[in-house]
Amino acid sequence: MTDEHPALSLRGLAKRFDDKVAVAGVDLDVPTGSFYGLLGPNGAGKTTTLSMAVGLLRPDAGQARVLGYDVWADPVRAKGLLGVMPDGVRLFDRLSGAELLAYHGLLRGMDPAEVDRRAAELLDVLALGDAGRTLVVDYSAGMKKKIGLACALLHGPRLLVLDEPFEAVDPVSAALIRDILHRYVTGGGTVVFSSHVMEVVERLCSHVAILTQGRIAKVGPLDRVRGDRSLEEVFVEVVGGRTATGEELSWLSR
Repeated sequence: MTDEHPALSLRGLAKRFDDKVAVAGVDLDVPTGSFYGLLGPNGAGKTTTLSMAVGLLRPDAGQARVLGYDVWADPVRAKGLLGVMPDGVRLFDRLSGAELLAYHGLLRGMDPAEVDRRAAELLDVLALGDAGRTLVVDYSAGMKKKIGLACALLHGPRLLVLDEPFEAVDPVSAALIRDILHRYVTGGGTVVFSSHVMEVVERLCSHVAILTQGRIAKVGPLDRVRGDRSLEEVFVEVVGGRTATGEELSWLSR
């Protein structure tokens, strides 16, 4: 079970927190080799959906498969193919970058010599080598995103799932992350990432899904979803955005 299956397949994923329905039955197939953007306004259910998809949050209903392997029924095989960078989940930040990568590698049962080799390459490519013994807790926001990406890439996964990888990242770090993700997809990997920044999605993605109120409202290849309009126009229409009229906030005019 590998390439003949979607890189990620979700069927009927649902999650409720008390009286609030966070995700209301998401179905999604992510083609192998695609750069897939999961879009939605704040509170749409993006993080909850991705957390269930990768095995961080147990769904109330539904199923998630990574290259054919059920994330909850066969977690060892599924997670061996999966690299994850969650949003807002704390790293073991009282370690240096090199120590954090070594810890991740050993947790995955990798050979220590291979961990050291890959960690050195990742730290160099991600411009983190100069951080030396600096603890991750003292990293900048951009550096924390980069070390999180390094942890996700260390074991050579087939699928990367990244929650808001460009949020609070400076332009230099964002450009570097984009380059590495492009190389990863060009080399046969698949990337799924959540965002609400249309410019980033239009620049990177081959496919998009727009999530609103816990449901997929629009999905498909980027060009088909966008048509002859900008992705931002489609997004605002789908999620029910509004603009201010001339009558509102008139007191701001001089």
